[in-house]
Amino acid sequence: MNTYVPNTVADQQAMLRSLGAESIEDVLQDVPQSVRLKRPLDLPPGATEIELRRILGRMAAKNSDLDRTPGFLGAGVYDHYIPAVVPHLVKRSEFYTSYTPYQPEVSQGILQAIYEFQTLMCQLTGLEIANASLYDGSTAVAEAAALAIGPSGRGTVVISRAVDPQYRALAQTYAHARGYEIAEIGYDAQTGTTDLKALDAAVAKDTAAVIIQQPNFFGALEDVQAIEKITHKGKALFVVAISEPFSLGVLEAPGHYGADLAVGEGMALGNPVSYGGPGVGFFAAKNDYMRRMPGRLAGKTVDNRGQTGYVLTLQTREQHIRRERATSNICTNQALVALAATVYLASVGKEGFQDAARQSLQKAHYAYNRIRQVPGFEPVFSSAFFDEFALRCPLPVRDLNLRLIEQGFIGGYALGKAYPELENVALFCVTETRSRDEIDQFAEALSKITQTVGVRR
Repeated sequence: MNTYVPNTVADQQAMLRSLGAESIEDVLQDVPQSVRLKRPLDLPPGATEIELRRILGRMAAKNSDLDRTPGFLGAGVYDHYIPAVVPHLVKRSEFYTSYTPYQPEVSQGILQAIYEFQTLMCQLTGLEIANASLYDGSTAVAEAAALAIGPSGRGTVVISRAVDPQYRALAQTYAHARGYEIAEIGYDAQTGTTDLKALDAAVAKDTAAVIIQQPNFFGALEDVQAIEKITHKGKALFVVAISEPFSLGVLEAPGHYGADLAVGEGMALGNPVSYGGPGVGFFAAKNDYMRRMPGRLAGKTVDNRGQTGYVLTLQTREQHIRRERATSNICTNQALVALAATVYLASVGKEGFQDAARQSLQKAHYAYNRIRQVPGFEPVFSSAFFDEFALRCPLPVRDLNLRLIEQGFIGGYALGKAYPELENVALFCVTETRSRDEIDQFAEALSKITQTVGVRR
């Protein structure tokens, strides 16, 4: 039997003697008897490595994957193809085990990776500067709201209800802790986009920022030019959240239509779906907001011999500078996930990235038209979309998805979870990974399900 304890009994006795103790019970004497477990742990007996591999193999075989079970679920997590070069490079030991680069002189590799990630985020968003080390899209949006409040003297951030519910929830949590207000405005029930009249009425002298999502959570494309005019008329910051970065392969970059900040989720770039995480937030801004950005900025310089070197140019968290000067305490080492995004973008290039985006766009529209032919599935919104769309279903989305699993498909997101007024509405997503045959088979599966519940044209 293997106990999986890395030290021997002799080692343990030596450690106890160094503490002046004879047994582990002597070390634990300050732990009250009332909270101690008086029985052995309810665990199976130890196994050999061979046995353990077999056990874990059988458990792993129960999992599904998106090759064997084609998925049509997005809602913030997107299944895009990952070239073999991405995991090959990302899993190299110098990256796989790297930690936060506190000592730049011995962290050149990871600093360069962060620097390249920042550069690519600037190119994608059309903005002047980008940082690294945000956890995910939710924290990026929440930090954008906090930046806007900052020293502005204003106390309210306006956010559209068409922004990802998780993004809005975390922004509300930040606001509650830091003492400002998040004001939510509704969406147009016909188009599925932000209600421009409500937005115009909501932007006031106390408004520090307006946050919208493009494409929004329903997959709909917002009228960003109109929103920019309303926002800047009130001298607020215009923040664009992006949960599907591939949309930037066909849509205009936020910096080109007047966004002050572009923030969001970069997980889809070279990272697997993997139960929904981990993510990697990106945060791009105009140069004016550089010193108010959270996290860290990696910069490029030369050393005293004229050789290229990389440094931490700015670190605005309180572990690095005086607390009263810190913009945020957020900082992590999401660099491995960011590295995957960097390797992905560098390997596919501009043309490859745009091609993946165009395929996602075209296949999503093919699926939209194909599913609409199935009795009982009806459009909900009239606006244009990228690779996600909402359809009203002839039965509850949860029931529909359970039936789809039985037929070998992962269905859409039940919008009624976050939007009670959209009960029985599913948000479907189609990326370049889905083939025409899979889309046709998915539509056929939906047709069979509707026939069993008695839906006819």
